[in-house]
Amino acid sequence: MSIVIRDVREHELDSVLALNNAAGPAILPLDAARLRRFHSEAEYFRIAERDGALAGFLIGFGSDAGHDSGNFHWFRERHPHFFYIDRIAVASRRRGGGVGRAFYADVQSYAELRYPQMACEVFLESGSDPALLFHGSFGFREIGQRVMRDAPGDSDAGRRAAMLMKELCSYPWIRETYGAQLPDVDWITQPRALASVAPQRATGT
Repeated sequence: MSIVIRDVREHELDSVLALNNAAGPAILPLDAARLRRFHSEAEYFRIAERDGALAGFLIGFGSDAGHDSGNFHWFRERHPHFFYIDRIAVASRRRGGGVGRAFYADVQSYAELRYPQMACEVFLESGSDPALLFHGSFGFREIGQRVMRDAPGDSDAGRRAAMLMKELCSYPWIRETYGAQLPDVDWITQPRALASVAPQRATGT
């Protein structure tokens, strides 16, 4: 069956939280209060469904957001205008089935109308090569590294991340042609509408 990507609904946040905290060391843990804050403030917060079940989620922020992530602020200190992927998680039973690629196609189609660059990070530790390869295949390149120092004494302090960025090549033409006033069509003015993606044979996230 197809992968359906749509906006998260509030009653699904508990399931999203469980998926996040079961995803392992590649993604930072969350508590319910922070997740609800993301639900209120994130520019992009979508889930993927496959066979009617939660298959994954992706959360992202524009560069003007009041997001308190240290990694987000690392990018903002160096780049004025970008879209930041805060986190993506795919259910273990769905990994390798194209969910990650469907998410990245969807989030790029959203971001490239509004931002010149897209940013994210990958934690550098044992087993990170597949994630780096996955992002590299989408055109992300490392622009630096950051050691987390946001919470001294926290278990995440001291983790090193590769800071990745991708140029969104459609943005200059869109900006030159339309400026800040995008065409009034549903897939732009209602960017959180349902999106359906055919099954893929990809082996990515």
